[in-house]
Amino acid sequence: MSFRKVVRQSKFRHVFGQPVKNDQCYEDIRVSRVTWDSTFCAVNPKFLAVIVEASGGGAFLVLPLSKTGRIDKAYPTVCGHTGPVLDIDWCPHNDEVIASGSEDCTVMVWQIPENGLTSPLTEPVVVLEGHTKRVGIIAWHPTARNVLLSAGCDNVVLIWNVGTAEELYRLDSLHPDLIYNVSWNHNGSLFCSACKDKSVRIIDPRRGTLMAEREKAHEGARPMRAIFLADGKVFTTGFSRMSERQLALWDPGARRFCLA
Repeated sequence: MSFRKVVRQSKFRHVFGQPVKNDQCYEDIRVSRVTWDSTFCAVNPKFLAVIVEASGGGAFLVLPLSKTGRIDKAYPTVCGHTGPVLDIDWCPHNDEVIASGSEDCTVMVWQIPENGLTSPLTEPVVVLEGHTKRVGIIAWHPTARNVLLSAGCDNVVLIWNVGTAEELYRLDSLHPDLIYNVSWNHNGSLFCSACKDKSVRIIDPRRGTLMAEREKAHEGARPMRAIFLADGKVFTTGFSRMSERQLALWDPGARRFCLA
């Protein structure tokens, strides 16, 4: 007589994590509570940046990776925005340059001192103004220097030349609703986006054209995300109609942008 295996076999079944000690964590950081779907942090080989609560504007901390433990409440911040900061992203070509998007409809680019902040930083290197509503998405180009993407609640995607503070491309007709996130592919020739209309799009920013679109990638009403993988496929997270978490892998090169 044979019995069915009730427990699903998994090579991770007996793998357990060990909590990191407090002296190796960053403690007492008042992370922003603004209503926006964001990671509120960004890291590079030198610094950790965290968007924090601030009165009278927006601010974020920049901490050297070695500065673990309890963070003093008086620690200096980057605080030039007049509205809450919604997203931050480190430049992939310079570990001391970071961009921020805010409810004040601007994008600011900051130069962080080599050894970190010793006093509040209020003067950005560049201010980029082109959105009419709050800017919630920032993404540096992965291969081209001084090229930055921003997306706002005006459903517009802008590609900037940070060196001259000029718009390179304005994409204002490809998203009919709120943009949830944007991700460049490995060489920056395309980017994918997730939108409130439940569609995932692949866009060529130089031509301003829609290369592929997957409607109803996830049928739930809650926000979804899409990222490009190194092999050109698109990985998405979202929800079903019953609000169950879903993960999906898509092949844009296949007919009708189908599941990989």
